[in-house]
Amino acid sequence: MPRISRFLSSLVLCVSIMFPQVVMAAGSITIAAAADLKFAMDEIVASFRATRPDDKVEVIYGSSGKFHTQIQQGAPFDLYFSADIGFAKGLEDAGLSAGPTRPYAVGRIVLWSSSRDASKMTLNDLVDPSINKIAIANPKHAPYGKRAEEALRSLGLWEKLQGKLVFGENIAQTAQFVQTGNAQVGIIALALALNPTLAQAGGFTMIDDKLHDPLEQGFIVTKRAAGNALAARFADYMSGKEARAIMMRYGFVLPGEAGGQ
Repeated sequence: MPRISRFLSSLVLCVSIMFPQVVMAAGSITIAAAADLKFAMDEIVASFRATRPDDKVEVIYGSSGKFHTQIQQGAPFDLYFSADIGFAKGLEDAGLSAGPTRPYAVGRIVLWSSSRDASKMTLNDLVDPSINKIAIANPKHAPYGKRAEEALRSLGLWEKLQGKLVFGENIAQTAQFVQTGNAQVGIIALALALNPTLAQAGGFTMIDDKLHDPLEQGFIVTKRAAGNALAARFADYMSGKEARAIMMRYGFVLPGEAGGQ
């Protein structure tokens, strides 16, 4: 029997070396991600799974604030990518992460329209009487909406525009309002405006980042995923060259990188 056991052990070792994908069981993770990541994260997940197609990586996009609340209430997410690093740090402080919060990007906001030439507009143009619907994400739980509010307040426009504002549940819905004509112009994420679909549908102008607090973004592996090897691999993948290249293409400023679009 000892001889057979040694033979089987040697066989397993050889198989693991020659065919590691046979020995490594497929994993499964669910990611809660801020809506501004929709297009970039879809590409990152596809790149990540290219070498391990059996792994299941599900991404749910939405409001950072709402995900923050859901995780506190026990929602089954393995990673949480927030558009406001403060939300992620709050979960870490509450003992709901499997490790420290990792910064992954700084986002930017833009003025975007599919019906007007937004590339020639400024925030001050929003008082134009011909503009009656302006879309922003809900500042109560969406970081991009909060920064939009800060920018408008900096220019003394917030109160003047109250009758025109329509609020999206997240930044992706906000862009959809403008794209479908339910709003004439919107303040959305640069990462969404650079997506080919939206880029072909309209133009944008950058909003001065001095008008609002930085959109520093961060993520955690949740406490639920503390022993999930796939979650750990994906977290590490985010700092690799493939993921960083995709993020930069969508206009994000990354940790360790200067400047931006």
